[in-house]
Amino acid sequence: MPINSREESLLEGGSVTVTPPRPAEPVTPTVENDEPGGTKGGQRRRRMSSEKNRPLWMLIPGGTLMVIIVVLPMLLGIYMATLNLDQYSLRRWVSAPFIGAENFVEALTGTPLIRAIWLSVSYSLVAMIITLPLGIAAAVATQNSFKGRGIVRSVFLIPYVLPAFVVATVWRTMFQPGGIIDNALQGIGIESGLWLNGPNSYWTLIIVQIWASWPFIYLLALSGLQAVDHEVHEASAIDGALWWNKLRYVVFPYLKGPLSLAFLIGMLHHINNFTLPFVLFGLPAPSDVEVLPLLTYVTSFQSFRFGLSAAMAFVSLVLVAIPLFVYLRAVKLDDAETPGVRK
Repeated sequence: MPINSREESLLEGGSVTVTPPRPAEPVTPTVENDEPGGTKGGQRRRRMSSEKNRPLWMLIPGGTLMVIIVVLPMLLGIYMATLNLDQYSLRRWVSAPFIGAENFVEALTGTPLIRAIWLSVSYSLVAMIITLPLGIAAAVATQNSFKGRGIVRSVFLIPYVLPAFVVATVWRTMFQPGGIIDNALQGIGIESGLWLNGPNSYWTLIIVQIWASWPFIYLLALSGLQAVDHEVHEASAIDGALWWNKLRYVVFPYLKGPLSLAFLIGMLHHINNFTLPFVLFGLPAPSDVEVLPLLTYVTSFQSFRFGLSAAMAFVSLVLVAIPLFVYLRAVKLDDAETPGVRK
């Protein structure tokens, strides 16, 4: 067998110095939990300290303005709804007789308030259902770059930037007997009736509302389309997705949030819209378009039942608050279900 150098030295009687191994250096464990000494614990402490040090006093001007403009008039309106306030007691309305909830009972049972609420909600819902696909189609058509896209987008926004008074006045002129609408329908062999009076007035209001409000849906849908990543379009193109499948599974999920917000805001705006039906039909308005804002106005400034009209306005506030609460609740649930969102 071959003998190595160490064995030769041992055989010859030499000495071998053996160096002992160095002890391993202690390893400091990395803290991965949420203990106070760990990294996450430090980040949590810094976050809590930053939240405590927020300058909340900067909200005082805006909060004060909100209280003066919104909260105080709302409380004053609720108080007026409990008074028998009319043209005789208006001068000293503070000392008007207190009648409690009688105005609310009369508003729900002795006035056409329920019918006005139904008209407001139904026409708003029909207008939004028709407006949504129009706005989405316009947004999809003008999303990609083409020659003259800026001009097309500007033309699409004309109905939205025009004041409601101007829109209602123009359409009122067009719907007059023997006007542009009647002549156009007669040119294609369709007999038209009275658009500003009778059963057709309900559909007149819907048509004008659709024309005036669809650019708002278009803007929010376009903003949602612009938020879609370019890589998503490239991936769908590589996979060979058809245009309908691309819209359904790629584009529409990005539009869920903006379109939900647009639908809610549009509904609330239509329900509270006073200028459009007031200018379009005048007073007294046909019974088919006596929506909630018109009924409240007539009760207050023609019948001089200010306490009763305040009760109707409070009912309108409750009607508007219900879909708003539902939307905010849905947004809160979506945030809670999203991973990584801090509750």
